[in-house]
Amino acid sequence: MSEVVSAEMPSNIALIKYMGKVKGGDRNRPTNSSLSMTLMNLLSRVEITKTEGTYDNWETLQEGRWLPTKLSDRGRKRFLAHFEFLKQKMGVEGHFLVKSANNFPSDCGIASSASSFAALTQATYELAKTQNEKLDLSLAKLADLSRVGSGSSIRSFMHPFVLWNEQGVSTVDIPFQNLVHKVIIVSREKKAIGSSDAHERVPTSLLFEGRPERAEKRLEELLSAFKMQDWGLAFQIIWSEFYDMHALFSTSRPAFHYMSDASVKVLNCVHRYWEENKDGPLVTMDAGENVHFIYRQDQKKIANEIQLELNAEFQIIGDEGRDS
Repeated sequence: MSEVVSAEMPSNIALIKYMGKVKGGDRNRPTNSSLSMTLMNLLSRVEITKTEGTYDNWETLQEGRWLPTKLSDRGRKRFLAHFEFLKQKMGVEGHFLVKSANNFPSDCGIASSASSFAALTQATYELAKTQNEKLDLSLAKLADLSRVGSGSSIRSFMHPFVLWNEQGVSTVDIPFQNLVHKVIIVSREKKAIGSSDAHERVPTSLLFEGRPERAEKRLEELLSAFKMQDWGLAFQIIWSEFYDMHALFSTSRPAFHYMSDASVKVLNCVHRYWEENKDGPLVTMDAGENVHFIYRQDQKKIANEIQLELNAEFQIIGDEGRDS
């Protein structure tokens, strides 16, 4: 049996969003800077095995804690096209079976493309080194190669907070340490409009004019709020940012939506908690229905109170990557 080469890489959640791509030139160049938190326990795994066939193939990984992944024909072609791109860049010869899966639901607003393309890039690099021991790529180079397949995956190669701008990716020091991430699972259904399609549609919104400038301004304000350890101000900025992004979706031509009635119910719950207690989690949404909470270490009581209110209707995935 051929040796299996594997890699596991984390997802990430953007606090200042990457939504909208620069036209022409290199793939997946953003129209604005973004800031994300790496989710070290929400992982994708990729395994690569050499085959005697004449083409590469993909299968879902079915093993233990990994949730079987369903890729559409388009998604499968995209994944394998990136694998072929990486093989050419890294000088890999031969044909292979690629298996992948996540330990969290995919295609529903938890950035599974970021972690899966990052894992594919890292696994291909490990494969390439078995054929060329002298190959030595920097972390920044690997991240940039991964970005060609999925823009947001560039941020999954560093942690805990990552800035992606015109200069590339770099970590950012945030005074708050060991923050706790939770996802409120509103829906496990695969979203009808993928993130790549969303990037293509948002420039048709009249609200897209000025969007890069708004995002850059919020990035500056958020970094300042973190530096001042003003949690309440950070909450307001991040809240405004994800609503700005979702407004682009609902005003695109044609319009589309990710935010559902259930999403709004969760958002209303946490917003009410903030109004009543003057404290709470940071809140954001990606391109999906599910809602992300980020807590400080000293907010365990707050997290328990909010979870108690939501548990009856929603599942909550914690940092450990399983229902909590």
